[in-house]
Amino acid sequence: MAELLYRVGRFAARRPWAVVAGWIAALALAVGAFVSFGGTLTSSMSIPGTETERVTERLTEELGELGGGTGTIVFRTEDGSDFTEAQQGDISAMLAEIDGIDGVADVVDPFVATSDRAEQEQQLEAGAAQLDEAQRQLDEGSTQIEAARTQLEAAQAQLDAAIAEAKSAGTYALAAAQFAAQQAELDAGAAQLEDRRGELDAGAGELAEQRAQLDDARVLMDAASEIRTVSEDGATAIGVVMFEDDVFSVPSEVVEAVSDELDQAEIDGVQVDYYSATIATAVEGLIGIGEIVGVALALLTLVIMFRALLPALLPIVSSLVGVGVGVAGSLAFSGVVDMSSATPVLGMMLGLAVGIDYALFIINRHRRQVLAGVDVHESIALANGTSGNAVVFAGSTVLVALLALNVTGIPFVGVMGTVAAGCVLVAVLLSVTLTPAMLGIIGLRIVNRRARGQIGHESHARPELKPMKTSRAFARAALAVGALLIIAIPALSMRLGMPDGSSEPVDSSQYRAYTSAAEAFGAGQNGPLLVTAALPAPIDEDDVVAVQADLAGQLLEQGGVVAVAPVGVSEDRDFLAFQVVPIGGPSTESTEQLVHDLRELSPIGDIELGVAGQASGNIDISEKLAGVLPVYLALVVGLSLLILVLVFRSILVPLIATAGFVLSLFAALGAVVAIYQWGWLGPVFGVHTPGPVLNFAPIILIGVLFGLAMDYQLFLVTGMREAFVHGVPARTAVVAGLRNGRAVVTAAAIIMVSVFGGFIFSHLALVRPLGFGLAIGVLFDAFVVRLLLIPALMHLLGEKAWWLPRWLDRILPNVDVEGAALERSHPIHGAATEAGDASSDDVRHADEPVR
Repeated sequence: MAELLYRVGRFAARRPWAVVAGWIAALALAVGAFVSFGGTLTSSMSIPGTETERVTERLTEELGELGGGTGTIVFRTEDGSDFTEAQQGDISAMLAEIDGIDGVADVVDPFVATSDRAEQEQQLEAGAAQLDEAQRQLDEGSTQIEAARTQLEAAQAQLDAAIAEAKSAGTYALAAAQFAAQQAELDAGAAQLEDRRGELDAGAGELAEQRAQLDDARVLMDAASEIRTVSEDGATAIGVVMFEDDVFSVPSEVVEAVSDELDQAEIDGVQVDYYSATIATAVEGLIGIGEIVGVALALLTLVIMFRALLPALLPIVSSLVGVGVGVAGSLAFSGVVDMSSATPVLGMMLGLAVGIDYALFIINRHRRQVLAGVDVHESIALANGTSGNAVVFAGSTVLVALLALNVTGIPFVGVMGTVAAGCVLVAVLLSVTLTPAMLGIIGLRIVNRRARGQIGHESHARPELKPMKTSRAFARAALAVGALLIIAIPALSMRLGMPDGSSEPVDSSQYRAYTSAAEAFGAGQNGPLLVTAALPAPIDEDDVVAVQADLAGQLLEQGGVVAVAPVGVSEDRDFLAFQVVPIGGPSTESTEQLVHDLRELSPIGDIELGVAGQASGNIDISEKLAGVLPVYLALVVGLSLLILVLVFRSILVPLIATAGFVLSLFAALGAVVAIYQWGWLGPVFGVHTPGPVLNFAPIILIGVLFGLAMDYQLFLVTGMREAFVHGVPARTAVVAGLRNGRAVVTAAAIIMVSVFGGFIFSHLALVRPLGFGLAIGVLFDAFVVRLLLIPALMHLLGEKAWWLPRWLDRILPNVDVEGAALERSHPIHGAATEAGDASSDDVRHADEPVR
């Protein structure tokens, strides 16, 4: 590989414009593909096989209109007064325009919904009055019947007495016909009374059924009483846009059409905001002021390191081209692959950071060689074959870690890892092709004018190296481990979730919509649940309301429920759906507990319940991610040990390197929890509403920090190993390797922290904790673990650090990361190389014996 990269570097240095033109063409092709085929990004995520996914599929199958994506629009009067008729008319007209957009299934007009609810309440009141009147009439009829029955009984008694008297007097035969007629008349009256009683009883039964139906309807109305579309003070209203497609499939042109309509809305005296966390969002705003500041800090670091502007610009230019190719190329597939809005941002973060760092390693090596008097083209080729070889190997570790995210079985995490890996791959290719080409273009201007006058004459002699004191090594190790463990303590209480609208920037439409809705209608309005009821058999149409009322009452009895409303019934009436509004917002612990309680409530008799909705989906995703974290961490640790054993041919060095990575990882997670979940230093980092840690942040941090930790481990400890195998005493070799690589690793880490830190203030809530976690993770790993802890432990271990069983030494391949074989085949007279520096005579004269 080193020899191949040597030839690539020489070709690029001699034909630089051909290489530059090739990358410009690649950039144009990527941008063109994105413009032609790019689709939609979404902040909604799903995992196949979760309970929410299963319920959603059944819900879409039974009640298709409830399966589409939705968006919430919040209208608020600017002076806090009631909406005027004119304002209501303008809002209704605007919603009607949105309803006419192709791809929009329906809209909910808040004022129409409120009017419909008031009408339903009036109908219930009128129905109750009618039933009361009917009951009064039944009661009067019953009283009349009883009075008539009393009269009949009195007449019957008189007739019976007359008949008895006639029989006693012996005159019955003379009056028998008259008595029979009177008896027939009385019997007819009794029969009429019985018929009337039957009618009244039938009416009473029908009235009881109607009253039961009315009571059920009243139960449903009361259960949904807290679900409103216009606030009690009349100053806030909520409208809903329902799309024909699901959250991942809403076409970008539909989203843009709705967004344009809302952005252009000018309703006098009304603030219009919309919260789109549950629908697809168009690609926009991937670069903000924070990201620009981060790149500027990286440039400043490079200028200070190189003491010249032109060579400092090369890594920036190379990384920007890489980001353009990688991000645009990946977004070209967003039309066929579901991508979250954080996916291209993660690719951008890594593309910028590793692109700058990898170019820096090659440029720094070339610059040192030029100062030592090496021919420019030969120096470029050699730097590409040595440091470039290390870059390829280091980039490969990052690629493996990111691609390993696919083994989690979580599609959107796998897509994020694949896109980020693609951006890293582009950064590596650029580093070993475009960087040598640009170095060939600038020639000797790689060093400043003053330094060019000293080329070949600069002294590279270094002071004698001495190993650090053992007591100091103990102190360094104890300080590093103690500090990282303390910082990691908050990670023990880490709770995963998805940020809601309250986490958005306070000046954003999403934040205003979320907080306005929470203040006017309660926090649960922003995260309603969908609860489904699968009945064992279809029910009669007359029984639907009764079953709904019974289920609504049982759901309302659960702790943490504010309101329940029926929202759908399947055609064959064996599947019901309810909207359940929780007390807390979608990311609160109370809502999480409610989801579990509702699932544990099933079955109710023989009715199976299901829970879906955005909040439920986020909870399922968070639990799934928490479950795969240990598995992925174990995989990464295993990869770490394997790679490091191959590179360093040691057992203990990989163990302490991996332990250091785990320490820095948990310290980074602890810092993320303290800032974003506990709210410490919230104003500094723009955290105005603490909440759960972004659910996919830990697994992304594991993958990315592992790759970067291995980078720094390679660039530092390979120098130690190179010095040791050249005969330098083990403890002195630690200092030699540290001196050889700490400047470039320090600069690289500062650049990483600057680039990642620039995303801390991104406008995307999904990105900010990722930027902070990566920045603080690199800070801990580079400066505390690699530059402080690892050298101290290597010193304490001494020669034991490089112990390897003989049988393992025989079967392991020789991995030449630094391209030492290339240096031997292309010797440079008078130039101090990395290995030469590490094994110079002043090092060999240390107080420990040479191996």
